[in-house]
Amino acid sequence: MDHADAVPIAELLNERRYLLDVAYWMLGSTGAAESVVDETYRRWYGLSGAARRQIMTPRSWLAKTAGGICLDLLPDRGTAGRRGDVRAQAQDAEGPQQRLEEEASRVLLNALDSLSPAERAAFVLKNAGMPPDAVADIVGRTEPECAELVDRARRRLRVQRSRPTTPERHEALARAVRQACLTEDAGLLVSLLCPDATAFFDGGGKVRALVRPVHGSRQVAHSLLTLLARHPRTTVTTQSVNGRTGLVARYDHQVAAVISLDIADHHVAQVWVVLNPDKLHSWNRPPDSGGPSSHQSPSQQG
Repeated sequence: MDHADAVPIAELLNERRYLLDVAYWMLGSTGAAESVVDETYRRWYGLSGAARRQIMTPRSWLAKTAGGICLDLLPDRGTAGRRGDVRAQAQDAEGPQQRLEEEASRVLLNALDSLSPAERAAFVLKNAGMPPDAVADIVGRTEPECAELVDRARRRLRVQRSRPTTPERHEALARAVRQACLTEDAGLLVSLLCPDATAFFDGGGKVRALVRPVHGSRQVAHSLLTLLARHPRTTVTTQSVNGRTGLVARYDHQVAAVISLDIADHHVAQVWVVLNPDKLHSWNRPPDSGGPSSHQSPSQQG
């Protein structure tokens, strides 16, 4: 018997429950979470006894391993209905309190679906109490980058909790934003933004884009008007982006920027500008190859 593997039963159960919680909130499925935890322990016991003894904090190793498995399993944001019935409420739910808890869980999971895989992983792992260096190691980013991912996730979730906007209202607001940009009407554009609006610019290091989020309605408006400055070879149209009306900017008929809008209380709360050519590749395919005509949004990886 390897006495290093002897653990009190309370610690065993708490450890497994912790891993299940992390996996569940990352994947949104009880069955998937159990599979991840089973695979995590399989990898633990795949180590030699000597290797296991060298791990000073097994719980941290297990959490890091489970988090990495979950991140590999997370699909791109915007894949609808990927979990099917796994989120359905149990048929044998007991009483209103349990149903309320299940409903709250479902609402949060739906909100988490709006995040990119990196945002969701950083947010869940941070809130699970994992140290920043471990989160950064799992997500594959620096600690400051992970902190920014968590902040971005919180902002997105805050928007999700705001009063929902109808598709018609969203489209009308997107068209108003386009008009303000085309006419270079800074005052109108500012009026369409929340006072604390934030804009994110994703150039992927492939184009010279802003690397820090822009905060405040006036600053966001200035950034958008600068980006979409009037030019004979530049066009801006409204088009479906992430399932809602957004803006698509073209230069010489080539998609150069895809802009999605998050709306809260009838104003634009967040602006997401994708400029990375790699993420715009599908938008610039010929129509017969399933390019822009299919309205496939670029992945907004955090």
